[in-house]
Amino acid sequence: MVVLQTVPSGSPAQVAGTFALFALFFTVTAHLAARNVLGDVEIKRAFAVGPAVPAISFVFVALSWPAALALPLALAADFGLFRYVYRQSNKLTAYLTLIHAVVSIILGVIVFGLLALIQSAPG
Repeated sequence: MVVLQTVPSGSPAQVAGTFALFALFFTVTAHLAARNVLGDVEIKRAFAVGPAVPAISFVFVALSWPAALALPLALAADFGLFRYVYRQSNKLTAYLTLIHAVVSIILGVIVFGLLALIQSAPG
């Protein structure tokens, strides 16, 4: 079995800062997904949805649980929070969750690709 996770290291402030950045990232992508699917929505609702995925990720990494279980749990939590916060039908909530996953992947690849490009710059 290949381990794709490492236990968080660093000071508690560094771990909390990393969590806060990921929570903010998923909050922004949740809001983008909600605006794309539902139209004009309040951003404060996305703050209830955003931190769930990073929280699950951090718990699974800290306890060395398998990542294969974290993904379905994170998607289920995302679905449940979107359903509760935005009060939409199951079908529309499933579509909203899918769009959130797609937006998160696309924006994540772009942001982390740019960071890798900047770090590899000469000088």
